[in-house]
Amino acid sequence: MSLPAAFRRREILAFHRRDAQEIAEAVAESETDALLRKGLVWNGAPAHLQVRFRADCVEASMVIDGAGDAAGAERFEAMLDRMLGLAQDVDAFERQHRDHPQIGVLIVRQAGLRVPVATTPFEALTWAVTGQQISLGAAVSLRRKLILAAGVRNAGGLMCYPDAGRVAALSVDVLRQAGFSNAKANTLLTVARLAADGGLPLDAWLHAPPVDEIRRRLLEVRGVGPWTVDYTLLRGFGWMDGSLHGDAAVRRGLQALLGREDKIAENEARSWLAPFSPWRALLAAHLWAAGASAAP
Repeated sequence: MSLPAAFRRREILAFHRRDAQEIAEAVAESETDALLRKGLVWNGAPAHLQVRFRADCVEASMVIDGAGDAAGAERFEAMLDRMLGLAQDVDAFERQHRDHPQIGVLIVRQAGLRVPVATTPFEALTWAVTGQQISLGAAVSLRRKLILAAGVRNAGGLMCYPDAGRVAALSVDVLRQAGFSNAKANTLLTVARLAADGGLPLDAWLHAPPVDEIRRRLLEVRGVGPWTVDYTLLRGFGWMDGSLHGDAAVRRGLQALLGREDKIAENEARSWLAPFSPWRALLAAHLWAAGASAAP
């Protein structure tokens, strides 16, 4: 697949190298190219995804254990397109806001930034549930333990991020032993069972996400709040207009951008982000990236 001239692989690779133990994702990078390897479940079977980033293109392949999926080439390409953010209209956002007195400097510095998307909406939703209200390090640790508890390994040696059916088959006790709180374990099992039974047809929503319907269905689940919904819409469907004012890192980034000593409250962050619709989540990603660059 060809890549846009200003494509940035940095954020894509960073998203997939969150876990330093590399049990389910591994990234190898050189000055000229980079290789992402990821374990996932494809049509119920363990699979090994490889994406090699060249200067102007990516070369991608997937080995599926067992019978494979001869009819899945179009779905595979669509997954890659989402993962790499290639359908995100970042050029329109940059054209409209590059002269903004505050965010213009971020756009110039981070031109071409796209939001990395998970391989499936279910992975994004369960990551959002896992990570809500805790630090990134704690969330990564819980995610790793969830993957290990599901116990799916592909022939290439990587553990696979589990699908809805495998998570639904886990018990509250198993999740509690993995470090999940009772409330978080129950929320995780609820969304997994709904996704497995069709109550949350996540994959069916991929082609044209019905944002209001997705929001309504998810908010009916106990333990799922607005931040979880907006984060799922962003990381699972590539929807660029979620208002992530509840995200602590977004508020810290906004505080730094505005040169404020006092913390930014959620209501103020919501109001500040509102004029940037329909790209509020893309702006949040710029604030994340700026924070990551500033970190020691």
